[in-house]
Amino acid sequence: MSTTTFSSTCFLKGSEVKVSNLKSNNGNWKLHIGGSTALSTKRMQISNSKQEKEIRVALLGASGYTGAEIIRLLANHPYFGITVMTADRNAGKSMDSVFPHFITQKDLPVLVSTNDADFSDVDAVFCCLPHGTTQEIIKGLPKRLKIVDLSADFRLRNVSEYEEWYGQPHRAPDLQEEAVYGLTEILREEIKNAHLVANPGCYPTSIQLPLIPLIKANLIEHKNIIVDAKSGVSGAGRGAKVGNLYTELTEGIMSYGVTRHRHVPEIEQGLSDAAHSKVTISFTPHLMPMSRGMQSTIYVEMGSGVTTENLYQQLKVSYQDEEFVRLLEKGAVPRTHDVRGSNYCYINVFPDRIPGRAIIISVIDNLVKGASGQALQNLNIMMGFPENTGLGYLPLFP
Repeated sequence: MSTTTFSSTCFLKGSEVKVSNLKSNNGNWKLHIGGSTALSTKRMQISNSKQEKEIRVALLGASGYTGAEIIRLLANHPYFGITVMTADRNAGKSMDSVFPHFITQKDLPVLVSTNDADFSDVDAVFCCLPHGTTQEIIKGLPKRLKIVDLSADFRLRNVSEYEEWYGQPHRAPDLQEEAVYGLTEILREEIKNAHLVANPGCYPTSIQLPLIPLIKANLIEHKNIIVDAKSGVSGAGRGAKVGNLYTELTEGIMSYGVTRHRHVPEIEQGLSDAAHSKVTISFTPHLMPMSRGMQSTIYVEMGSGVTTENLYQQLKVSYQDEEFVRLLEKGAVPRTHDVRGSNYCYINVFPDRIPGRAIIISVIDNLVKGASGQALQNLNIMMGFPENTGLGYLPLFP
């Protein structure tokens, strides 16, 4: 006969309750409070397995970087648990065989192909599939599901514009009409009741967050906006490409998508909505020899009589109650190092040497606030939970 005993003190709504002994006699537990036995009629089950979570989540496209980041963020989420994961080329494999850093996550389901996925026990979906493949798949999902799509397939309201920039016709125009753009801090109320949220791209997130409040306040001109943006290589995805090889990228910077990057119409759509008129930007992205992180350096022309102090104060008012968008102290330069692994966006404003112009610097982690973190923020809102749930990760430095 074996007996296990341990002691503890717990606090219930401000009152201290001393648990003097918790004894087990061959699995039958007795609770002693203040030295007396309180209850011993039921066996108390103590297990190392995780408690079943309230919201059952399917993750489509789990073998990419954004899918892996969803798994990392959900590992400590108290309400969301992954019950289905798809990865067509890795179907039948465990997640730790695809990403060895998940070897400790023993509760993850085995990867299946999208066609074999069972959504009968699913409440919500993160869709991390490539652009152009998502529309028909989401169109075929049960209507009761809440969906956050991390591809670009539902970001552009104008389906003709989607065809122009993505080179193929939109396959779910009816579904596009009900999709809500998921720039959380700007469209929070619309996201609450959405069935389908189109999660913003990484560059559009880093650019729109600082610019939309300034445009709405009529503090900057709608013309001559220049954006010089830089991203870690994970923004290009996990697929094997010559341009992403170590020797192609290390010790250098590479511009790409010059004048034709697919995020341009998405950025201009959001800025034009804020301005109630057409806004066109000059945007050039670059790949940097780092795994993750994004910086957008934005050059704007201020309105007549407007100063950089006015811009600073407007951003301060706009984001003073926001957890994840932070305006830094005056003069502090945002660094990608300082947001790595977190859902934060750091912003600051500087006067340009050219009179009447200002420089805005915005940094995010492209895989978190620029993708999976914002997706989780959106699903939290859609499911009625505090939007910071599961997102309390501090930035990782050094």
